[in-house]
Amino acid sequence: MNASQAKVFAVYGKGGIGKSTTSSNLSVAFSRLGKRVLQIGCDPKHDSTFTLTKSLMGTVIDALESVNFHSEELQPDDFMVEGYGGVMCVEAGGPPAGTGCGGYVVGQTVKLLKEHHLLDDTDVVVFDVLGDVVCGGFAAPLQYADRALVVAANDFDSIFAMNRIVAAIQAKAKNYDVRLGGVIANRSDATDQIEKFNDASGMRTLAHLPALDAIRRSRLNKCTVFELERTEEIARVQDEYLGLAKKLWAGVEPLDARSLKDREIFDLLGYD
Repeated sequence: MNASQAKVFAVYGKGGIGKSTTSSNLSVAFSRLGKRVLQIGCDPKHDSTFTLTKSLMGTVIDALESVNFHSEELQPDDFMVEGYGGVMCVEAGGPPAGTGCGGYVVGQTVKLLKEHHLLDDTDVVVFDVLGDVVCGGFAAPLQYADRALVVAANDFDSIFAMNRIVAAIQAKAKNYDVRLGGVIANRSDATDQIEKFNDASGMRTLAHLPALDAIRRSRLNKCTVFELERTEEIARVQDEYLGLAKKLWAGVEPLDARSLKDREIFDLLGYD
């Protein structure tokens, strides 16, 4: 990634917490600010960019396999699609279940983007990463990111996963430039539990997206929230994403947060 001046963000969080919805809407928000955006899905089910492209696009691994891994035979159109708002979309894909390594897939994706000089024409890169997996493979995007963002709801399971992600990011920060940016509170009307964790760990909330059914329906309708009718509540959500994009583009100070012991989290948040 060093050849590019792009700001690079890696989005993590508990499985099913809304990382792809958050990533896609954040990408569109960056594009509304006039930025050239590339979103890279890092999940074998390759649906990160679904609401941007309106389809389940092919993966980098599929494209490489089609040419027997001779990457020089590929053209950008073979693995990249322009989505809503001009966001460029790439799905890394993944190895067959139980085989291979997610880190290899991410590495091959970045290598391919660099070979085609696609990062030189990009202002923002958003990695949308599989679930709360913190193994070396799916922590690979942290090798390329400037800031790692965590998506979490105001509940115990999300915060427990966030704590493990914090530990993984801090471990990567010892050898790479990535630093913690903060948490995006998602699908939550309140944030009291998240703020408890923030106070104890040194994390901070960057944005707060409420539990609106319209946001859930937007994904079912293959669209981002920026394509929904601008009602008062949808306008607030759109403005929250735009505000987050502005904040991240301006630069957020790195956090020196600490992960808590499992027992500390149980004592802090309880068992419910």
